[in-house]
Amino acid sequence: MLRTTESEDLNSKLAQENALLREQLADLKSQLDWFKRQLFGRKSEKQLLVDPALQGNLLANLGVETPPMDVAPVETVSYQRRPKQRDANTVTDTGLRFDATVPVQVIDVPNPEIKGVPTELLEEIGTKVTHRLAQRPGSYVVLQYERKVFKRRDTQAIVTPAAPAHVLDKSVADVSFLAGMLVDKFLYHLPLYRQHQRLQQSGIQLSRATLTYLASRAIALLEPIYDAQFANILLSRVLGLDETPIKAGRKEKGKMRQAWFWPLMGEQDEILFYYTPDRAHRHVQEIIGSQFQGVLVTDGYDAYAKYAEKVAATIHALCWAHTRRGFERAQDMEPQAAQEALTLIGALYHQEKIIRDKALVGEEKLAYRSKHSEPIVKAFWHWCEQQCQRPDLLPKNPLSKALKYAMSRRTELQVFLTDPEVPLDTNHVERALRSIPMGRRNWLFCWTELGAKQVAIIQSLIVTCKLQGIDPYTYLVDVLQRISQHPASKVVELTPRVWKEKFAGNPMKSDPEL
Repeated sequence: MLRTTESEDLNSKLAQENALLREQLADLKSQLDWFKRQLFGRKSEKQLLVDPALQGNLLANLGVETPPMDVAPVETVSYQRRPKQRDANTVTDTGLRFDATVPVQVIDVPNPEIKGVPTELLEEIGTKVTHRLAQRPGSYVVLQYERKVFKRRDTQAIVTPAAPAHVLDKSVADVSFLAGMLVDKFLYHLPLYRQHQRLQQSGIQLSRATLTYLASRAIALLEPIYDAQFANILLSRVLGLDETPIKAGRKEKGKMRQAWFWPLMGEQDEILFYYTPDRAHRHVQEIIGSQFQGVLVTDGYDAYAKYAEKVAATIHALCWAHTRRGFERAQDMEPQAAQEALTLIGALYHQEKIIRDKALVGEEKLAYRSKHSEPIVKAFWHWCEQQCQRPDLLPKNPLSKALKYAMSRRTELQVFLTDPEVPLDTNHVERALRSIPMGRRNWLFCWTELGAKQVAIIQSLIVTCKLQGIDPYTYLVDVLQRISQHPASKVVELTPRVWKEKFAGNPMKSDPEL
């Protein structure tokens, strides 16, 4: 009898160990599948096909009235086709398109068949034009300023004009070179050592240390503009905040410290990158301050929730795209359930697309969300509650983790239903911060923390220029010359958003452009 009991206990222990090992194996397999998708899978989070019938059936099965999937009305127009009018900037022979800012070099092609023929025997009846896109190697020019020195015969005084004003005192770099160097590095992600190689190939000897010094001094001039843009962003009622890692500062030989940039985006298409040496919770309050009264839209990082708890006037809204990613990771282990979740969330995004197409704002947008989006959200929570009651759902299952993430943040995910200005996600912030990951793939790291802070300054202005539809090179050439003579009390006028209104029509140019 004793042996039978021992055998039963052993079998029970083995069964428990087997179940535990199976759970661990499933978890590891899920992680492996996720890494494979990151390496080889589709990076876009858009659902390739959202079937309205599938969404309607799913909502009906959940006992919720199916909201109408509004579509833009289709108007049938009858017309007769006319000959196609080509754009003035379209080259007819090859389809090449370019605008008036592109320089065109005209090359006359000689005709050997008329060589030696008297001109009186020739009659020109037309010109055939062929266009080809060409490229000149990256070129530099040295500006040689010549100032005549005169001696007055009556007073014997020596007179000569002063040297032209310079952005950086005692520097060999023109403002055009400074702006081009910053744009190449931070917009097109061309590291300084590669720019140094290009200079050498052009016959110019300039050390890499000099390039670093010039970039540092030029960015230091822009810091007051960065501070002014920071202050204006904090006045927004709805703020988007995220964080992204960066290597900055030497930890030990061969290793760099892990630091962070926090992109902060306001309501007027302005962004600011804030540098911190770590990801501690206290930095959120350091960035936003304790007086913020509005809506903070973030991902599920605990630091944001802690901040919202401390600052009572702050409303915390969460991102549906981050919620969706948890169910996307569960597709391999729970394909049917994960697809149901993705379908419901896809229905939310479909309604947001209709809102954008109809250009709804304010109360109209809020009313539309209440009528069409709120039933979908209720159906989603009802579906989540049903899934949580499944006895076969293990804690380490990716679907369990996704459900836990969503259910624990239910209130924050519903803020967009009560405020028309709150977006559904933080994708607009993630799109704007792409310059940082792109930089990590090219210039890799910042050698010092001061360098990281300067990256934050210049990237804040360049990315904001892109958001405002401004050419960053034109902006930097103007602002680097204007900042020394502009009143400090009006520095906000030099931020890209305001500069676009006041100075973009007639920007200051560099000498090579005159």
